[in-house]
Amino acid sequence: MSKLRRRTAPAASLAAALVLVTAGCGGGDDSAGLPADQQGSGGTAAADGDGVKLGILGQCEGPFGGFHEDAAAGTTLALARFAGATSNSSTSALDGFSGAEAAGTPIELVGIGCGDDTADRILQEVRLLVEQNGANVIVGPLSGDEGMAVAEYAKANPELTVLAGISGSQEQTLQIQAPNYFRFYGDGAIWNAGLGDLLYHQQGWRDVAVIADDYSFGHTSAAGFVADFCAVGGDVTHRVFPPLGTTDYSSYIAQLPNPDEVDGYFWAVGGTGTQAALEAFINSKGDLTGDQHAGNLFFNPDLAQALGSDIAGAHIGGFATLPGDVMTPEIEEYLASADATWESIAGSLSGNEPAPPSTAAAFGFFYGYYTAGVALVEALEAVDGDISDVDAFHAALAGLTLDLPYGPISLDENNSGVVDVGLSRLVVDDAGEVVQETVAIVPGVDQSFGGTFSPDTPSPGRDFPACDERDLPWEGQATPVVDGVPQS
Repeated sequence: MSKLRRRTAPAASLAAALVLVTAGCGGGDDSAGLPADQQGSGGTAAADGDGVKLGILGQCEGPFGGFHEDAAAGTTLALARFAGATSNSSTSALDGFSGAEAAGTPIELVGIGCGDDTADRILQEVRLLVEQNGANVIVGPLSGDEGMAVAEYAKANPELTVLAGISGSQEQTLQIQAPNYFRFYGDGAIWNAGLGDLLYHQQGWRDVAVIADDYSFGHTSAAGFVADFCAVGGDVTHRVFPPLGTTDYSSYIAQLPNPDEVDGYFWAVGGTGTQAALEAFINSKGDLTGDQHAGNLFFNPDLAQALGSDIAGAHIGGFATLPGDVMTPEIEEYLASADATWESIAGSLSGNEPAPPSTAAAFGFFYGYYTAGVALVEALEAVDGDISDVDAFHAALAGLTLDLPYGPISLDENNSGVVDVGLSRLVVDDAGEVVQETVAIVPGVDQSFGGTFSPDTPSPGRDFPACDERDLPWEGQATPVVDGVPQS
């Protein structure tokens, strides 16, 4: 199935130990065109009664291009576990799969689209998959602005079914509300639920400066922290928003207060910017004091390799999976299934170098696409494999509760995931290494954030939400985790 390989990401080295890097994407000349070998029937398989024609929307260029393999692998693993799929390669998911079938309905992979974090590019890719290759089900996309663009496309094409990959902007479900767009994971705000509560009550933070990428996911991630921290009485004194992909952060760091002027900083700077922004902070304001910093999913132990162990002590919001210190039989079985499906996967968590597939499977980018694949299989089984009635198929998806390795996921009225959120901290282990340790789990967080966000509120942005005290359902309700074990 080499024809499925479109601008695939070759192995790319990590930038100074950060796992979130831009991978090169083949260097071909097809970045703007529709290759002849990608031309499909021009019609939808649903209309033809040919089962599921599946397109995957990954991202092979831009700040998150290093996760392209992870996206394809996550979906493939779900279909390998529950739909009889066989990967076409023992070392790469980008070669596709064969033999997938659920409730007697074949699932054929018709293409893997490659985004670059922009709306224009992902629209080009989804149009290619649907209008040229005949896809009737899409899994993806990966990033915030991409999710908004694809949700709008889905809304205009009601026969299409989209299962979002791991795109974390709020708007794609809460504001756009396409009935055929489903997100079986949380958004960027949800992933920070409980973090402000923890820092206020356990770390004594009162005044915080926020720095976040100036695009939909950065806004959503910062909005979740601001809403949570202010709800319990904290104050956000500064909000700084550098553009995504900034390389020189010095002017933005200069806008932040000095360390003796606030209790802490919250960072939602992702991709290739995380390390660069923290390095600029050190150059401008002195060495890091981990206890004074918190971040979203882009904070991880690899920062210590690039910046030093001073980052230990920093707290981190949640993501789709939990840190490795939490291990249950279900998680072990899931990770083992990845290792049984491939010999190695060059996922971003390994710097796009060959590694045990469980390394990639343990991280949220892979897992988000996995949950979408599981949802596809379970919905097909719910309708006995008959997707000719698209409304019934969509109703089946909306009614699912998935029993997944990292916790159950159901959907709210806007088809967005209601999830458990794991909060963690960077600590120094007995071997002297900085590792990520789970400290609490916040159960059952939904996108409304206790009424903070609704279809009628503004989209998260530079000024929204305001810093207001309010009641949040999870305040004081987080379950502590000690040595990887929730303390019920």
